[in-house]
Amino acid sequence: MDGRVTPSLAGWFDDFSRADVAAVGGKNASLGEMRRHLMSLGIAVPDGFALTTAAYRLFIQHNGLAAGIAHEMQRLRDGAPLSEVGAAIRGAMLAAPLPDAIVTEVRARYAQLATRAGHPAPPVAVRSSATAEDLPDASFAGQQESFLNVVGEASLLATIPRCFASLYTDRAIAYRAHHGIAPDGLALSVGVQQMVRSDVGASGVAFTLDTESGFRSLVILTGAWGLGENVVKGVVNPDEWRVFKPLLDDPALSPILDATTGLKQLKMVLATDGTPVNVDTTAAERTTRCLSDQEVLQIARWCTRIEAHYGCPMDVEWAKDGLDGALYIVQARPETVRSREQTSNVSTFTLEGTGPVLVTGVAVGSRIASGRAIVLSGMHEAHRFEDGAVLVARQTDPDWVPVMKRASAIVTDSGGRTSHAAIVSRELGIAAIVGATGATAVLNDRTVTVSCAEGQTGTVYEGALAYREDTLDLEAMPRTRTAIMLNVADPAMAMRWWRLPVRGIGLARIEFVIEHMAKAHPMALLHPEQLSNDERAQLLALTQGHDSPAAFFVDRMAAGIGQIAASQWPEQVIVRFSDFKTNEYAGLLGGRAFEPHEENPMIGFRGASRYYDDRYREGFGLECRAIRRVRETMGLRNVVVMIPFCRTLEEADKVLAEMQRHGLVRGEAGLEVYVMAEIPSNVLLAREFGARFDGFSIGSNDLTQLTLGVDRDNALLASLFDERNPAVLRSIERLIADAHAVGCKVGICGQAPSDYPEFAEFLVRAGIDSISLNPDSVVPVLQRVAALEANTAT
Repeated sequence: MDGRVTPSLAGWFDDFSRADVAAVGGKNASLGEMRRHLMSLGIAVPDGFALTTAAYRLFIQHNGLAAGIAHEMQRLRDGAPLSEVGAAIRGAMLAAPLPDAIVTEVRARYAQLATRAGHPAPPVAVRSSATAEDLPDASFAGQQESFLNVVGEASLLATIPRCFASLYTDRAIAYRAHHGIAPDGLALSVGVQQMVRSDVGASGVAFTLDTESGFRSLVILTGAWGLGENVVKGVVNPDEWRVFKPLLDDPALSPILDATTGLKQLKMVLATDGTPVNVDTTAAERTTRCLSDQEVLQIARWCTRIEAHYGCPMDVEWAKDGLDGALYIVQARPETVRSREQTSNVSTFTLEGTGPVLVTGVAVGSRIASGRAIVLSGMHEAHRFEDGAVLVARQTDPDWVPVMKRASAIVTDSGGRTSHAAIVSRELGIAAIVGATGATAVLNDRTVTVSCAEGQTGTVYEGALAYREDTLDLEAMPRTRTAIMLNVADPAMAMRWWRLPVRGIGLARIEFVIEHMAKAHPMALLHPEQLSNDERAQLLALTQGHDSPAAFFVDRMAAGIGQIAASQWPEQVIVRFSDFKTNEYAGLLGGRAFEPHEENPMIGFRGASRYYDDRYREGFGLECRAIRRVRETMGLRNVVVMIPFCRTLEEADKVLAEMQRHGLVRGEAGLEVYVMAEIPSNVLLAREFGARFDGFSIGSNDLTQLTLGVDRDNALLASLFDERNPAVLRSIERLIADAHAVGCKVGICGQAPSDYPEFAEFLVRAGIDSISLNPDSVVPVLQRVAALEANTAT
């Protein structure tokens, strides 16, 4: 190693690799690994050097500290308070001088770093790196200290003992005890890394899998203005991006599935004396994302290369220098929660009760828990917490871990998916909701249910609600000739069911995306001048930060559809265009100005009839734009589109022509177009419809309604509504035969195969190509179909 003074005490990051954890700890070993092997792939990692664990042991030996540390740790085992023991050890270490050999080594290295950086006194980040850190089964995130913007030789030398002492913070001692890590042989390395000026730029965290579902094909990236501590500790609600990894290498694509603008209430900057301080962000900063799309894609590509090199999902810290705009990777460690889960067994939680909603936020994981909510303003109130209670706080940091371990669930006012509260709750396997604005003001001292099982939004309900937990063994699932597919509506739930043994999505209902992600009527977004003043104000608030209200709709629709399509890539995902009834459309923001009143909306102005009509044609154009973005910009060409409630052949032609006007042409770029088979005319003219479409999907509810003349919403006629009626069965048999005769595939996306075993048997014998089911029905129907196919074969 060039320029060494004492060979065993220090080295440049480039001198080390991930095999050197014993010498420089997990963090510095990882920095060395990346600088040695990944910078040639274009990944920028700041320069620096590390004091080895030999330097730490020399410090301990030189000052005779080992006996005192051992004595204090024995006192802890004998029942002495953690805070008292930690303070005693740290006090002794901070009072001890650095040996001359370490001082000489640091001075020489810092001088050389100044030459390499072209700066007489380069600002550095001084980071601790323990030998029991960034391990495959324990991230140790935030347990030791980092000191930022340390400038000059004297400041650097004064900071090093503080790093050594951070090996014995209360939180680090508690964390090691929780993970069963023995103190014997424990040591710490100090990393001195050239400072990235993210204080005037931005920074954040990225994971190379979905932190909520374990889905391996995503990079989840979060960020905020200023230094990264606010993102890591959950002080702010950050910006968030979801990037689809399999399509990242195609430079013609932009596979950003979703982008969310966080509040970013504060940013951590450097005060005039160089110390980090939080200041309020400006209005412009709060409404502007801290990275451009191209920067997001660059960081995501770096993350995938890091993951490929390490061979496991990774937790990566990034920073953007605000002075020159350059991006850097400042840390990478193995992800320690989702990547270790058994993929053969899937636990699912289902909320069975309901109650008043108290607060909502970002769901972490998919669990449910109930308990008494206890609000703590800080760790000085930890004595008030009860085992099994719901911990409610403004935010958490590593000092909170001892209390978090005793909680049944965690709710915080602020924070995002990569905040401390989110990371630790995943490690502990408990439900958590972060970014739940107002939680500390609303939840104290009342029994609540914390539900993370209903999508990306977590909900805190009043009272202890009933719920159940089910476990599925996916390895025991058989393979069937009939394709078993999935019905989905919520993009977040599609991600959570990625492990199910299905062959794509047979029905993606975009009504959920419109109602919960776009929230406004498409025509209201296009023509806000037709709304009341109050509705226009709501629309303006809803679409803030987007190029236009129409662009907002396309953004939200593409985000929802893209996530659904990615969850089953490269399997087929059939996306049905909107099929709200007029009364349902009227319930959207601004919808009443554009929807007629109908006595029977069920058989009224719905489905295909809307798409070419002037009352909705422009709205359908927005839906088409969203599909084009998913297929062409994101690259998810596994998306198939489907037309609902198409009454006549002439109507089919009009809709196909309208799609073509918006750039969606059947057959171009592999685009397939399906039609719902839910009207008797679809059955009677199946060969003619089949000449216009690539496949049919049977909507058994509407087909039964219109075959039997029974209003499916009329409780008085409920006893007559039965998909197993011979007239319905004969229609399905005829449809399958005629569709197959003209080369069309036929699936079904109704509930009947789930409810009635004999109906599933009938479909298999009739030669159905696919059966699409709700997630909770997949396993029993798959097993049933496999048995039927086996019996048929014999």
